[in-house]
Amino acid sequence: MTVTYVDWGGHQLKLTWMHGLIPEREFITSVHAFCFHEEKLLMVNLNDRGWDFPGGHIEDGETAEACICREVTEEAYVTGKCTLLGAIEVNHEENPLWNETSPYPKVGYQVFYRMDIKELLPFEAGFESSERILIRPEEAALYHKGWQKGFDAIMDAALHVNGLSIE
Repeated sequence: MTVTYVDWGGHQLKLTWMHGLIPEREFITSVHAFCFHEEKLLMVNLNDRGWDFPGGHIEDGETAEACICREVTEEAYVTGKCTLLGAIEVNHEENPLWNETSPYPKVGYQVFYRMDIKELLPFEAGFESSERILIRPEEAALYHKGWQKGFDAIMDAALHVNGLSIE
């Protein structure tokens, strides 16, 4: 378990990485994927956030895994096989700005998968992303402006699915 505190737009949050956790659907606020092709990490340049991992919100009737497959196809134009890594608990209990009308629950979860890319489709930039790149995994923090230590733990879990390592 990795715990870190972050400031997201003035909101003080406690983030706890929990390897292997898949929370109940009603508590999942988003799903994300660390996608790999030939030992390179895929990142997308999202129009409103910059370089990030593909991901998004679950639609009605969708499972977390179906959601991440859809989101990765929409944002990165790739398909592949997913493996659950775990979830980050996003805890607002110490956030003085959180209230009952907030769009997210006091305690919610962001679920993370590893995707092994099987097919790179032509990139069309038709949804939320303007480009995609494949980088060495150890470069991820250089691209992702919101990198936090929980991502180090997720990357470690993602790399160890197939026995890889960035050392």
